[in-house]
Amino acid sequence: MHLSPRCGARTRSGTPCSSPAMPNGRCRMHGGSSPGAPKGQANGMFKHGRFTNEAIARRRNLNAWISAMRRMAEEIT
Repeated sequence: MHLSPRCGARTRSGTPCSSPAMPNGRCRMHGGSSPGAPKGQANGMFKHGRFTNEAIARRRNLNAWISAMRRMAEEIT
C-alpha cells in the first residue's frame, strides 16, 4: 500500500495529501462530491407524508388560525 500512487491534492497547510489515490487519481477525502440520494420514490421520500404539499399547506392554514386566535385573545384582555 505504501507504494501506491498518492492523491496529491493540496491540504490546508499547503502540503500534498499523502493518502493513497483511488482510480480517479484522488483519495477518498478529495475524490469529489457524492452523486447524492436517488431521485424519485427510490429514496423513501414519502415514507410518512409530513412534507407533501398538502401536509405543508394544512400546517400553514392551522398556524394561521392559531395566530388569529391569539390576536383575538390579546384584544379581549
